[in-house]
Amino acid sequence: MSLKFVPRRSEERGNADHGWLKTFHTFSFAMYQDSKHELYGPLRVINEDRVAPRTGFGTHSHREFEIFSYVVSGELEHKDSMGNTEVLKRGDVQLTSAGTGISHSEKTYGSKQVHFLQIWSLPSTARLTPKYFTRHFSDEEKADKWVRIVAPVGAEGVLATREGEGPAPVQSPLTLYSTLLGAGKTLERPLEGKKGYIHVVQTSGYNEGPGKGASVRISSKGSEELTLREGDGAYILVEKGANPLVVENSGDSTAEILVFDLD
Repeated sequence: MSLKFVPRRSEERGNADHGWLKTFHTFSFAMYQDSKHELYGPLRVINEDRVAPRTGFGTHSHREFEIFSYVVSGELEHKDSMGNTEVLKRGDVQLTSAGTGISHSEKTYGSKQVHFLQIWSLPSTARLTPKYFTRHFSDEEKADKWVRIVAPVGAEGVLATREGEGPAPVQSPLTLYSTLLGAGKTLERPLEGKKGYIHVVQTSGYNEGPGKGASVRISSKGSEELTLREGDGAYILVEKGANPLVVENSGDSTAEILVFDLD
């Protein structure tokens, strides 16, 4: 059985340049609204944000979302109403289970811009007690390998501790894998859920036009191939018993890639 790919090109994402914030929205968010891109399974938000030094998102509130930040470069200072204060660096993943409600701020720490992905998913259970988790995954761990960085509570190897080894625990049917795939390298990733989503991180710089930088080719036995550049993504429709997703770095630079396995 094959996989079906529907491209989500970088230049088609919602986009805003506020000066202090340069952002892309894969799904409807803030002033960007598109009924064709509201959510995908439990996945509700993928924002690729670049925040200028000495600026950021002031204190604001959330509830009933699982909110995680994936830091690409720079440093991000997080403060919240649960008493957590932390500076997140490259390789860090921070997950807040907002549940019945939290307030937090996210600001650039230091003199360099911070580039991070803010991802939200819908929890399987409402009115949860808010919780906070952090994990770190080094570039060495992700080099030409899939690393499971977020996984459902109760899944094998998932510890509900604030810090520690293994993936951060999410209250959604969502598993997130990350890799740094070198030029000419290929990885397979079986998808166990009903849907998937792949995103190529825009590591080479902010670009409002068609994707540039790293190039990857995705395929599956019996499926048509699709080429993605930085900032591009693709919806993946998974038939029961489908063949694994195959990701090949078809360019000449390392590609930072996220794959969501969704039920």
